[in-house]
Amino acid sequence: MITEKLQNAINDQIAAELWSSNLYLQMSFYMEKEGWEGAAHWLGKQAEEEREHALDMARYLMKRGGEAKVSMIDVVPQGWGSYAEVFKHVYDHECHVSELINTLVDVASGEKDKATQDFLWGYVREQVEEEATASAIVDKIRKAGDAGLFYIDAELAKR
Repeated sequence: MITEKLQNAINDQIAAELWSSNLYLQMSFYMEKEGWEGAAHWLGKQAEEEREHALDMARYLMKRGGEAKVSMIDVVPQGWGSYAEVFKHVYDHECHVSELINTLVDVASGEKDKATQDFLWGYVREQVEEEATASAIVDKIRKAGDAGLFYIDAELAKR
């Protein structure tokens, strides 16, 4: 059985993952409107991945006897500016999600719930990859300049 404190913390993370999914979906819409189909595709895949994280956490919570809840999801931003600004926001957001996951691990540790700690370590490791990927895209955009964005956009479409 999972503690109420940990159940609430995981439900908060489920809401955060769903907000992230909506954020990336809105970014995808924005980039498609701007004519960047590769970035739109990449961001759409990212939105799907974040939704899967929420579902995975909900399933885990229910397996442990907890109740998964979808709380109200706040509105996401609607516009970001340049290609570079969009992906800088992606990187910053992934760093924020890493902080949220680390805090959730701390709650599980405080509750002495080793199974949940073990479950969450997979997300800690995944966040390292998410941050590194976003950072690499930001770096490539910076190095490529405006003319190189067409190449980067084509590469992002391959995801």
